Amino acid sequence: MEIGTYFDYSDYQYKVRTDLPDAYRLVWQKISQPGNWWRGDQRVAIANEVRAARHCRLCSKRKTALSPFAITGTHESVSDLPDNVIDVVHRLCTDASRLTRKWLDESSLSKELYVELLGIVVAVISIDGFHRALGFPLENLPVPQPGEPDGYRPPGAMDGHAWVPIVTPASIGEREADLYDGSKQTGNVVSAMSLVPDSVRLLKLLSGVQYLSMHDVPNPATNGGRAISRAHIELLAGRVSALSECFY
Repeated sequence: MEIGTYFDYSDYQYKVRTDLPDAYRLVWQKISQPGNWWRGDQRVAIANEVRAARHCRLCSKRKTALSPFAITGTHESVSDLPDNVIDVVHRLCTDASRLTRKWLDESSLSKELYVELLGIVVAVISIDGFHRALGFPLENLPVPQPGEPDGYRPPGAMDGHAWVPIVTPASIGEREADLYDGSKQTGNVVSAMSLVPDSVRLLKLLSGVQYLSMHDVPNPATNGGRAISRAHIELLAGRVSALSECFY
């Protein structure tokens, strides 16, 4: 299946802006390819586990427990990824507000593997959430592309306020110059994934079509050309954040 055939909304009841499927196809293409730390088949498997987590009975039990760490068991997985990787994906999807730095340190994942995985999780949740909100069926996941990860780590990454090393505007290198659009400041939610620059790029791409561009976010006078006001955009964003138990 060619990437260009994904996200065809022409037969659906709602008219969808063309920049949305264009962005989604690019995200699917990126997920299918080798990243810096995961192969293409592993990246697609991570995406598949994002969907499996919604129906995982172990995750449901942990979600209602006083502490998720008090519940043991086996995830209902749909891939051959290692158990620790499946656990990280499922916890990110179903109980992110109760994760801890200690949990991450004990996950046996390198910080680079974790951040790339996180970028995929965020992207798939965002796109699938759009489909569910409009009653559209979920899009088929892309076909994995061959190749090996290149192991690139930004030379300016350093320990900071996040659980993982980050690249700040002051330490940004030439290959990451596009991450913050030349700004001397950036939000923590953006820099938190800068250890894997493509994770930030996916976030910026989806934010630009589903919310606002990074350039527009600080300006309360703009609505990014949307059909609703900025006040309505922020009301919806705040409500979604609350329902999603977003601790940021």
